[in-house]
Amino acid sequence: MYDSKKYLKILLNIFLLLLLVILIFFVVPKLAVFFMPFVIGWIIALIANPLVKFLENHVKIVRKHGSMIIIIFALTLVIITGYFGISRIYKELITLIQNLPEIYNSLSLDIEKISHNFQGIYKLMPEEVQISLSSIGEELSVGAANGISNIGKPTFTAAGRFAKNIPSTFINIIITILAAYFFIVDKENISRGIKNLVSDDIFAVFTDITNRLKFLVGGYFKAQFKIMGIVAVILFVGFLILDIGYSFLLALGIALLDFFPFFGTGAVLIPWTIFKVLTGDYRLAIGLFLIYIISQVVRQIVQPKVLGDTIGLNPLATLFFMFIGFKLGSVIGLVLAVPIGMIFINFYEEGYFDNFIKTIKDTIKEINEFRRL
Repeated sequence: MYDSKKYLKILLNIFLLLLLVILIFFVVPKLAVFFMPFVIGWIIALIANPLVKFLENHVKIVRKHGSMIIIIFALTLVIITGYFGISRIYKELITLIQNLPEIYNSLSLDIEKISHNFQGIYKLMPEEVQISLSSIGEELSVGAANGISNIGKPTFTAAGRFAKNIPSTFINIIITILAAYFFIVDKENISRGIKNLVSDDIFAVFTDITNRLKFLVGGYFKAQFKIMGIVAVILFVGFLILDIGYSFLLALGIALLDFFPFFGTGAVLIPWTIFKVLTGDYRLAIGLFLIYIISQVVRQIVQPKVLGDTIGLNPLATLFFMFIGFKLGSVIGLVLAVPIGMIFINFYEEGYFDNFIKTIKDTIKEINEFRRL
């Protein structure tokens, strides 16, 4: 009787583990996409709630009024910042597209300089290697030319698709604003309603998990945005001093790489520096290298203070979670991999997976005992 009860518990735990995996990797992402306005509204509410509390306690503004003030202020700030940022990006993108033929010609001249500088080494190479390098050079040249011609063509289909999506986007924005407002205003009622639906033990676990998510995920993304902003400013100022075109667009794009561990600004600045050394443009090469050094020094000073104890992942675990994230969700998966990995590691250390781990160990033990003759 004891054995059958034990096996039933093992089977139940295995079933719950499989159900949890299916929910986390298949059901929850689809539900999050479907209810995206409410998800974004909830995130906005989490960010705005401390400000509402401050107004409620110190300025004595009623929570409903304080919530609306904070949301209007936050949205105004986002709209103004977004307008100027997007305007600058749009302007630089248009200029970039218009100047693509000129950029292509300049790049071709730089490659010719490199070829001329390495002509002696090239002649010493075996004939097969010379043919391969020439073939690669021709393919890159044709590919770049085709890419430029395709970018230059007006994308009427994309423009039409964007126009069709305007009404649904507007509705989603309205729902997001209202959801954020109601999440803030009815915070206590929502919390009380969840508490009434479940037992005290489950509610305590739910509260603990929610607090950990706020600390880990919220802290991680807040820290990354701060670091990215600092790096973007350093790059932007450096590019302006070096008189590099599209400085804002380049600074923003390169700073975004700081979201990905093992990449960072060096993924662009180091190859760019090497390329400029090979072309003989030592002034620009030294400038780019100095920008990279300054950005890394500032990053190393700021990062421990900003991130604190929010990461707690070793490099191998980080690489593993990034690989899983990339396989499951491409670039978005890469961005979300580290915070999700932090959640799993933290929950494991707190013992949330102990029951499942014990079930797996007991199952393996029973299988080993059963197969013995």
